[in-house]
Amino acid sequence: MAAASTTSDAEDALTDAVGATGSRFVLHWGEMGTRWGVSRTVSQIHALLYLLGRPMHAEEIAEVLQVARSNVSNSLRELQNWNLARVVHLAGDRRDHFETAQDPWELVRIVLRERKEREFDPTLEFLRGCVGSREFAREDAQTQRRLREMLALAEGLSGWTEEMLGLETAALKKLLRLGARVQALLK
Repeated sequence: MAAASTTSDAEDALTDAVGATGSRFVLHWGEMGTRWGVSRTVSQIHALLYLLGRPMHAEEIAEVLQVARSNVSNSLRELQNWNLARVVHLAGDRRDHFETAQDPWELVRIVLRERKEREFDPTLEFLRGCVGSREFAREDAQTQRRLREMLALAEGLSGWTEEMLGLETAALKKLLRLGARVQALLK
């Protein structure tokens, strides 16, 4: 019965901080993060900082999410490494406080940029290395063709992503609203 009480206490602390809907959002964000290869706590801290929209210190985060302070510290470091959290200092308080961007468009840009740099760009460089290697000429024609096609696709996607990341938010919103009409223009 103690486990049920602990779960209830954790949910109560979170609900007290962000409300019932906010609590559901934070918990869902944690689940979504695990599907993307990010720890549940990292994702929940990010969601909490986003929803509250104000700087929080690590002890407060640990209390609201009912997780170990060491887990919060490690998770905050990971969020900082992803450029999704930054340290701010408040007058009269020596503790580090953490905040995240409040613009969801900026958050998407940060995540896309970081994932591109960490995951996509190394693959692009690997493909360039394969196609540019001396051994490549000794591969059969089908392998050469497929690797060149994959490289061309990766370079195209990389360029397109950079262009999208550079657009102003208003332009991105217009582009999204165009939706299927863009496809009709291309036909």
